[in-house]
Amino acid sequence: MERADETFDAVVVGSGPNGLAAAVELARAGASVLVLEGAGTIGGGTRTAELTLPGFRHDVCSGVHTMGIVSPFFRELPLEDHGLVWLQGGASVAHPLDDGPAVMLWRSLEQTAEQLGRDARAYRRLVEPFLRDPHALLRDGLGPLRWPSRPLQFARFGMTGFWPSTWLGSVVFREAPARALLAGCAAHSILPLSHLLTSAMALMFLVVGHVEPWPVARGGSAAITDALASYLRSLGGVVRTGRWVRSAADLPPARAYLFDTDPHQLARIVGDALPAGYRRRLERYRMGPGVFKVDWALDGPIPWKDATCLEASTVHVSGTMEETAASEAAMFRGREPERPFLIVLQQSQIDATRAPDGRHTGYAYCHVPSGSTFDMTDRIEAQIERFAPGFRERILARHGTSTAELERENPNYVGGAITGGMADVTQFFTRPVVRADPYATPHPRVFLCSGSTPPGGGVHGMCGHHAARSVLRRLERAELAPLA
Repeated sequence: MERADETFDAVVVGSGPNGLAAAVELARAGASVLVLEGAGTIGGGTRTAELTLPGFRHDVCSGVHTMGIVSPFFRELPLEDHGLVWLQGGASVAHPLDDGPAVMLWRSLEQTAEQLGRDARAYRRLVEPFLRDPHALLRDGLGPLRWPSRPLQFARFGMTGFWPSTWLGSVVFREAPARALLAGCAAHSILPLSHLLTSAMALMFLVVGHVEPWPVARGGSAAITDALASYLRSLGGVVRTGRWVRSAADLPPARAYLFDTDPHQLARIVGDALPAGYRRRLERYRMGPGVFKVDWALDGPIPWKDATCLEASTVHVSGTMEETAASEAAMFRGREPERPFLIVLQQSQIDATRAPDGRHTGYAYCHVPSGSTFDMTDRIEAQIERFAPGFRERILARHGTSTAELERENPNYVGGAITGGMADVTQFFTRPVVRADPYATPHPRVFLCSGSTPPGGGVHGMCGHHAARSVLRRLERAELAPLA
């Protein structure tokens, strides 16, 4: 245990990927760091547990790590030396269709384009310019607004990504497969596809799929934060679990405090140490819709009609672009979709450690209104059965997770929102509030490092990395006043 009179350079509240990334960046710079986690285990959205039957390891929240393998910060760290192994399938995405083969997002641009018929050339024109220097695009895109390292590339991305994905799909593509592929990637935004900026999500996910197939972490998503915590300890950092921070009185002495929490929790914990006007702005931050998730223990792989789907880590289940758009629009209007858009993850197809020999795990979630209490299990299973007849016969056990249960598991998931807050046009560039430094607050010792800061949700650690850099600049300038 740390001594009662010990003062750290920084205390990080929360041990999700961003909190641990912030701690690692600070420790690499020589700062003394303490991470406090309220739960009994670290990880935030990257926990892994036996949710159904013994021997079946399920990712509690995040399961396929599109941005993790290409994260500019994670790529700097020796996480492989601390147990992290990325495993990849043959494809990132499969999108089954009712009246033809599934459309696949392969690593090869040419292989992906070849299946798109008359839209092959249009797909190449859309994606290929960003594959010339994709890691520059990621560095420029995964952070706060600033002058990009590749201005022309970033401007082109912005001009394309600004538009609604339904508009982009209708203008650029002529046939259903390409439109469906675009829409499925856009729906990860958890916004109606008619909203501005949904094309940015689609385009980024397509580009990443051609750089690195979307991976899983061997053994479960917990391996990511376990590796970060192991590296942090090797740098002298300290991690304590079972230490809930509900007010400033629960914080040990430190020169700076970083919160891997949503803005509402930050306002409650720090309280009067923040100006009333700033707290009100934090409290107005919109978290957005939630998700309903189901995990299955299966006696075999999902029996997709198109078996090529088994080569993908992720399957987007919804049919056409129009169906995907209808599902997301219904959810946003406060209704649980009858035929929901599903994100189905197939970790055990890639990682044999997830289930006993010959068995498999299954994982799917759909988007629902914030705080929804409706059990979506039947609707989710019906959608999968539509493209994988006989799926229900393979279920050995199931575990459903509602919006309320997600929030109990992780208080950052307010109303079941898993992305750190709504990324619509009013919050995309200003999360959590309008400030020159979005990670700093009016109190010189208090910082936010969660997915509610740029670049937003996802297992990439970039929010924590940028927040830590903000703290280091502050620490270099002056001794900091007490938290009061």
